[in-house]
Amino acid sequence: MKNTKCNNLLTPGLDKLSWKHVKRCVKNVTYFRKLINISNTCIKLGHWLSYFKVSISIIISKPNKESYDSLKAFQPIVLLNTISKLIKKVIEKRLQF
Repeated sequence: MKNTKCNNLLTPGLDKLSWKHVKRCVKNVTYFRKLINISNTCIKLGHWLSYFKVSISIIISKPNKESYDSLKAFQPIVLLNTISKLIKKVIEKRLQF
């Protein structure tokens, strides 16, 4: 499995895993098979685990703003579980074919 589209420098998800960690795990055959089993089970059951649905929003200030009195000076970002993002990518690829 090749994950060239996943940037290693992005902020880790809620599960505290970065893409760098996930890519290392995927290289291990045992972990890779477990991830495949989880994604296959989600597809077969048509059920998405509640653990994968959890997200958190944080607000960061935009750099180089003259004043931080306006809402436009801040950027909300959503942190999702990295494993759930990977499984979603697998499911999306499968649905395309």
